[in-house]
Amino acid sequence: MESTLKEMRNGDSVLDMTDKRGVGGGVEDVYGEDRATEDQLITPWTFSVASGYSLLRDPRYNKGLAFTEAERDAHYLCGLLPPVILSQELQEKRLMHNLRQFKVPLHRYMAMMDLQERNERLFYKLLIDNVEELLPVVYTPVVGEACQKYGSIFRRPQGLYISLKEKGRILEVLKNWPERSIQVIVVTDGERILGLGDLGCQGMGIPVGKLSLYTALGGVRPSVCLPITIDVGTNNKQLLEDEFYIGLRQRRATGQEYSELLDEFMSAVKQNYGEKVLVQFEDFANHNAFELLAKYGTTHLVFNDDIQGTASVVLAGLVASLRLLGGALADHTFLFLGAGEAGTGIAELIALEISKKTNAPLEEVRKKIWLVDSKGLIVSSRKESLQHFKKPWAHEHEPIKELVDAVKAIKPTVLIGTSGVGKTFTKDVVEAMAAINEKPLILALSNPTSQSECTAEEAYTWTEGRVIFASGSPFDPVEYDGEVFVPGQANNAYIFPGFGLGIIMSGTIRVHDDLLLAASEALAAQVTEENYEKGLIYPPFSNIRKISANIAANVAAKAYELGLATRLPRPEDLVKYAESCMYTPVYRHYR
Repeated sequence: MESTLKEMRNGDSVLDMTDKRGVGGGVEDVYGEDRATEDQLITPWTFSVASGYSLLRDPRYNKGLAFTEAERDAHYLCGLLPPVILSQELQEKRLMHNLRQFKVPLHRYMAMMDLQERNERLFYKLLIDNVEELLPVVYTPVVGEACQKYGSIFRRPQGLYISLKEKGRILEVLKNWPERSIQVIVVTDGERILGLGDLGCQGMGIPVGKLSLYTALGGVRPSVCLPITIDVGTNNKQLLEDEFYIGLRQRRATGQEYSELLDEFMSAVKQNYGEKVLVQFEDFANHNAFELLAKYGTTHLVFNDDIQGTASVVLAGLVASLRLLGGALADHTFLFLGAGEAGTGIAELIALEISKKTNAPLEEVRKKIWLVDSKGLIVSSRKESLQHFKKPWAHEHEPIKELVDAVKAIKPTVLIGTSGVGKTFTKDVVEAMAAINEKPLILALSNPTSQSECTAEEAYTWTEGRVIFASGSPFDPVEYDGEVFVPGQANNAYIFPGFGLGIIMSGTIRVHDDLLLAASEALAAQVTEENYEKGLIYPPFSNIRKISANIAANVAAKAYELGLATRLPRPEDLVKYAESCMYTPVYRHYR
């Protein structure tokens, strides 16, 4: 991945620390100052609370019916609440009961967003304790529908909206955000939201959802997280004609106008928040995603979850699957349907891992990896017409148009779908994989569920229960021939929260490919024998906080090894240090 990006940067590497952009500024490192694991008394008044009535309406400090009698007396809450006092656990139980009454998933999403705006700690406690049930609500697949209908369900703004109207004063807009010590920004321009296409300004649901997971799964404090949508217009005709659309009503800006806005944004971020703020690019279209990563990767701390996060989580699944398939990664042949940012990013990280393990040249390793795009198999005869990020995958072979014919010709052991198009792993394709392999490995990664290349039931049925299967969005267990199969989920949420925590706690200032490999190795190591017995290549999400701590520790260790970490001295036990840095949403006791 870095080798491809280096070509786009004219040879510049992320390990070159020279700041060629001349942007200064910074914030003091304050991570860990508000660790909720410490049971200490705090006074919310010293922050922003002017009255008991205001306290109940501040989501950071509101505890609802959990305020004790002493707290109600001290903070002028008497009479503003019913007399009953509920524990946080009982509040949680009541909320889960209420959420389960909703039959429409979008209504659950709206209820969760309302809770986040009302009682921040209860929101995260609920999400952490019920992660397997609520993850699909605040993230894919339900967040996709939420983005499609964001204008209709919009209530209170979450995050910052930076549009073309703010060009020339983006730094001023950033300063309107009340928190000064920001450490993670998730930013989108809404052009390629999941597999749903251009949703413009309504893509804000993605940064909001991702940062909720940074906190719930990775323990990054919510006060240091900032969701941002950059609104340059939309080419979605339906949205432009929708009276409830909340964004600019114009077609997308491109070229120099787009580039200048992004350049001003990245400079303003660095000037306002410093060198060590992690900027995660999210759901940018292919042509911009690679360009932004190449342009800013050597001058800013940037990460693209669609390219790098997806690659890391898939590589982890492949490494884990070797316990079931046998052999080494280098023994396998890979075929991708989809050659966009996700597909090429995964392919490059697989090649990098094999190259490191075998000491084989990267160019030679790539020949074991084949990609199919909308025009068919990517081959050398097409090289002149290919986009730059596809060219490394153009190998010598006769042109093939259909996926099923590519499967029969290439004979892959692993089939990976990143096409964003549902139902493309047809019965013929899956049966061809089963005919070639005793245990075919099939990853249908496109989100949301409606865009998945095939369902879990189809994969298990068409391979007579022999497939090792994982998908991007969750599927229910499948019963086939008297046996119950539990499909895995190759969800980026395994990687980016722990990855971000590792970056932050070590003070890392650039993202290097080796950090992604370290995250993959840590995730693969968390798969237990019990998981393997069920055919799973990913651990259950119920252990996600432990998984994230281990990923953070491994990423931090690699950053220290590469000389990219600035927080010194290096902690002796990085796993324990990661756990100590993690935000825990138990209620605080107020004086």
